[in-house]
Amino acid sequence: MNFQGAGVALITPFKNGSIDINALKNSVEFQISNHTDYIVALGTTGEPATMTRDEKLLVMETVKEKIGSRVPLVIGCGCNNTQEAVVNAKFASAYADALLVVTPYYNKCTQKGIVEHYRAIADAVSLPIIAYNVPGRTGVNILPQTVKTLADENIISAVKEASGNVEQVMEISRLAGDKIAVISGDDGLILPIISVGGQGVISVASNVIPSSVSKLCKLALSGDYKAAREIQFEINPLIKLLFCEVNPIPVKAACALMGMCNNELRLPLTVLSEENMSKLAAKMQEMKLI
Repeated sequence: MNFQGAGVALITPFKNGSIDINALKNSVEFQISNHTDYIVALGTTGEPATMTRDEKLLVMETVKEKIGSRVPLVIGCGCNNTQEAVVNAKFASAYADALLVVTPYYNKCTQKGIVEHYRAIADAVSLPIIAYNVPGRTGVNILPQTVKTLADENIISAVKEASGNVEQVMEISRLAGDKIAVISGDDGLILPIISVGGQGVISVASNVIPSSVSKLCKLALSGDYKAAREIQFEINPLIKLLFCEVNPIPVKAACALMGMCNNELRLPLTVLSEENMSKLAAKMQEMKLI
């Protein structure tokens, strides 16, 4: 799989407590028609932590059927229990072109533990694995040297870097960028990360502005940093609002404002505050998104 360009961390629409299949299909079509390069289902933005296995299967089947062969499908299947992560990876392999696997959370394992966690998953499946580094959520940071080990031993094919540390991303690119794809996990850092060797982004904002994110990636990857910078600057105020509360609270609200889904989340997530909703709606009106 080619990890270049814009991937979307797809929301999972809910309706009256259940998955809204029609809204999910429409979201997939919206992404493909606006030039998103690949779809990521059941990542953090998709709320899999509060979904049953049957619901996850329904999302996989629905998204895969809607995509067909038009773009690749990446499925999130991480867990802090390595044995369960292996089971999840096998389960997802029937539908995915690649797997997104978050670092073990809560356990707070060592760097050796990280390597062995990913090795166990890689030994169990034949698909490319994207290691997802998001220390703000997991409490564990994959260090650049550890990424190099994972790359050197052909355990992972890419890393989604959401540490927010461009210096760390640059070091990862220096050490392992010739062997794996480095992908931004921060919408506000798409251009900086591509400029130091990144291949694109797995984007939350693409749920709302897929065309802009896709164009930004293409311009940056072609070396037109000036034009890419203009887009990054233009969308960053919206991106800031899309992360004003815990993801995916604001992006669900934004999609609801666009009529794409209900503004429905599962506890412990709650809907966006009225104050932040007003700010988000005003920015989206200004950008002619609603």
